[in-house]
Amino acid sequence: MSPNLPDVVLWSIPAFVLLTVIEIIGHRVHPDEDAAGYETKDAATSVTMGLGSLVFDFLWKIPVVAIYSGVHALTPLRVPVLWWTIPLMLLAQDFFYYWSHRGHHVIRVLWACHVVHHSSEKFNFTTALRQPWTSLTVWPFYLPLIVLGVHPAALAFCSSANLVYQFWIHTERIGKLPRPVEYVFNTPSHHRVHHASQGGYLDRNFGGILIVWDRMFGSWVPETDRPVYGLTKNIHTYNPLRVATHEYAAIARDLKRATTWRERAGRVFRGPGWQPHQPPAPAETLCPAPAETLCPAPAPAPEKVA
Repeated sequence: MSPNLPDVVLWSIPAFVLLTVIEIIGHRVHPDEDAAGYETKDAATSVTMGLGSLVFDFLWKIPVVAIYSGVHALTPLRVPVLWWTIPLMLLAQDFFYYWSHRGHHVIRVLWACHVVHHSSEKFNFTTALRQPWTSLTVWPFYLPLIVLGVHPAALAFCSSANLVYQFWIHTERIGKLPRPVEYVFNTPSHHRVHHASQGGYLDRNFGGILIVWDRMFGSWVPETDRPVYGLTKNIHTYNPLRVATHEYAAIARDLKRATTWRERAGRVFRGPGWQPHQPPAPAETLCPAPAETLCPAPAPAPEKVA
């Protein structure tokens, strides 16, 4: 029987709206010249991407729920939904979220999905709503939990709770928190690093609720320099369809230009920005004929000094 768990995202919508309004007012009343702040078109695009993701996620859930349900029916294991198992399931889901998130940064076809969330050059509560429309690439990372007996509805609850937690960390209005909090949990400071486009900040701080996974697996970096948000090559568009699909279009262009199957595989499954090995250019021919017109005469040898 499916466990009766609340829809965490639905219940959190009023809080999302309230916090966003408070943040906007805060930027107006106490502006920070160094902060990225808000821009109307950018915020509208982020909200549109969020609303669109609700529609597309509903469609993607149909095959995913079918797969999860089939696997759950086949596995002999069962994890009951009790007051003490829910925190354990949240912990396990956060662990697999870390690897899903990391994978979506280092494999280009997965990055084509996740890049949407990083496409804004702002960092505020509306940026949290800028979600992809092609999240079908996420489900394989959580399949081990289903095999271990976690009910698909319980996994959906944990995933929703993880998503809701991450809303409040998309802000520049909260500085660093007390050290014990910063050491264990994902915070606005950690997540600002994650959204930054500077070289030292790229592909860091993948945690969802906890930052301890990054500390354990070597991907944690503290916030030092003020982050510059967005992509290494920003797309400069507010068109939701282009925001959702621009990296897939870039992959298609690269595949069309590719000359070998090895390069085609690299363009899809290697990291974003990967380039095939280029053989070194042939050395230039020195002093081509006629030599007497192009090559300078050799300098005379220096006289020896007694």
